[in-house]
Amino acid sequence: MRLPAFACLLLASACLTGCATTGGIPEPFPRPGGRPAPAPAPVPVATTGTHAPADGYAIAGTALALRGAPYRDGGADPRGFDCSGLVEYVFSQHGIAVPRTVTELYEAGAEVKPNDIQAGDLLFFTTTAPGPSHVAMAIGGDEFVHAPSTSGVVRVERLSGGYWGRRFMGAKRVIPNP
Repeated sequence: MRLPAFACLLLASACLTGCATTGGIPEPFPRPGGRPAPAPAPVPVATTGTHAPADGYAIAGTALALRGAPYRDGGADPRGFDCSGLVEYVFSQHGIAVPRTVTELYEAGAEVKPNDIQAGDLLFFTTTAPGPSHVAMAIGGDEFVHAPSTSGVVRVERLSGGYWGRRFMGAKRVIPNP
């Protein structure tokens, strides 16, 4: 399977972003005089309302960095996520407060036409009951990231895939305008 250039660029960006967030500071090796390296400065903890306006690609990159995290019913942190918990956690990392449940998320934000979906937009599906019962996050192109089920992990899938395409209900944009 060949990824479009855009997807490769987004994936590389997400990988590099993940490496940069560890707080590690490159040091020359070996250190002159055998002195130990100074302790890195603490990474500031972000709080809602103190961030520069987030863009969809940064938000999607945060979600992509969580691939492989387990599904956990009611989960909203890297120890495990349910679908809306993943959305809430990712947006909170960018200082954006969003509702917690799929139904509340579906009622929030502005409707987005399928041809206008951008990275960071929320995608809604009807899976277990009529109406919105699952939420995912667009990462660009035809792909989205989500926490799919009790037997899964946070992963990337295609909107055009048979299962998800048949259950797609619509998209919403909750990213505030700068």
